[in-house]
Amino acid sequence: MSKVYAFLADGFEETEAIAVIDVLLRGDIQVKTVSINDTTKVTGVHGIVMMADQTIEETDMDDADMLFLPGGVPGTPNLAANEKLTNALIKYNQSGKRIAAICAAPYILGELGFLKGREATVFPGFEDKLEGAKEYTRAGVVTDGHITTARGMGVAIDLGLELISLLKDKELADEVAKRIQLV
Repeated sequence: MSKVYAFLADGFEETEAIAVIDVLLRGDIQVKTVSINDTTKVTGVHGIVMMADQTIEETDMDDADMLFLPGGVPGTPNLAANEKLTNALIKYNQSGKRIAAICAAPYILGELGFLKGREATVFPGFEDKLEGAKEYTRAGVVTDGHITTARGMGVAIDLGLELISLLKDKELADEVAKRIQLV
C-alpha cells in the first residue's frame, strides 16, 4: 500500500489539507498526518483545530512514498522553517521520491532548488518564489518528474486525484472522481 505523510503547521489551509487527504484515502492510499509542532494539535489558518496522527519527532520519514505540503500562511513559512522537514524534502528530492505541494507551499520547493528546469504552479502572488522553475504555469495541477505542484484550495480535489494517478493508476483516480460525483 502506498503511504503519504501530510505535514501540518499552525496556519495551514484546512481545506487544502483535508480535501487532498480525503481523496487519497478514497484511493486506498495510507495517509499519516504529521504535526511539526511539539504536540499533535495543529490550528489551521481559519481556527479549525486538527489532531495529527503524530509529531515530526515521532516520524521516520524514510518509509513513505510521498511527502505532501498543504499551503496557507503562516502555515507555509512555518513548514519552511522546520529543519527536520526540509532535510527530509532534500533527501526525497535527491532520491527522486515524490513530493507534492499546494497553494503557497511550492515556494518551499523553489527555495530548496527543486524546481530548477521544471514546470510548476503556485498560488498567485508567489510566482517569483519558484526559483529556477523553467516555466510558471497557471494550470491547476502540474506534475514534472517527481514533483507535483497545485495552485490552491479550488484544485485540492484535482490534486488528490493526480496523486492517486501517480501512486496507483489513472483508472483508480477516474473511479474515485466518479464516486465523489466530480464527473
